[in-house]
Amino acid sequence: MPFTLATWNINSVRLRAPLVCRLLSQEAPDILCLQECKSPVDKIPAEDFAALGYTHMIARGQKGYNGVAILSKLPIEDIGDQDFAGLGHARHVAGRLENGTVIHNFYVPAGGDIPDREKNEKFGQKLDYLSEMRDWFHTDKPRKAILVGDLNIAPREDDVWSHKQLLKVVSHTPIEVEAFGDVMQAGGWADVTRNDIPEGQLYSWWSYRARDWDAADKGRRLDHIWASSDIAAAGHSSRILRSVRGWEKPSDHAPVFASFDL
Repeated sequence: MPFTLATWNINSVRLRAPLVCRLLSQEAPDILCLQECKSPVDKIPAEDFAALGYTHMIARGQKGYNGVAILSKLPIEDIGDQDFAGLGHARHVAGRLENGTVIHNFYVPAGGDIPDREKNEKFGQKLDYLSEMRDWFHTDKPRKAILVGDLNIAPREDDVWSHKQLLKVVSHTPIEVEAFGDVMQAGGWADVTRNDIPEGQLYSWWSYRARDWDAADKGRRLDHIWASSDIAAAGHSSRILRSVRGWEKPSDHAPVFASFDL
């Protein structure tokens, strides 16, 4: 069963519902995973998405913060969520397609501004979250699974605009990159995007702080699509829709796409 999947930190699904609808209309992925929905589940404009053929939705939400949702043209079964680090946040939801493929949608904590858990509680929470992800995947090895989401880490030197300047900036510090690698290794995950696009600068996020984000191009690849080792070879056609970052009143993230033949 071939299908195309996209992941996008939407930064408020209610505020940017027209952008979601535009993406669904223009690109028509079979599945769209959203993060930072900032909405209770019953307030997500699911009827707008259903009108475009996305009649299946599983989600976890909370008012004003966090939140994850999977919109799908394909039937998908809600198989639960995990509350890593005991934060009580809506940061994960998992679904199973009819062919048995499991899709995990994650929104990893950003980690605040100071990369020191003694000075910044949020950074400690991020590291704890990643540690518990690692332990879960080590205990329960993923099979026929795809993991997507805003993981809030740009792991490679060419996943950021300046490796040297960002070494002490949250999202690219060595301790985060190591934790990111530990999660991947524990689950036997493959980086589908980088398998397809192995070389060159690649970003999915550009700060709102830049007056001209496109010209400055100080981006980071924070949004990821992984596949478990047994289906990694089935992933292909990866792309990041940079142009979406330039839409009116956009999210600061661009959607990431990949296709699978399963």
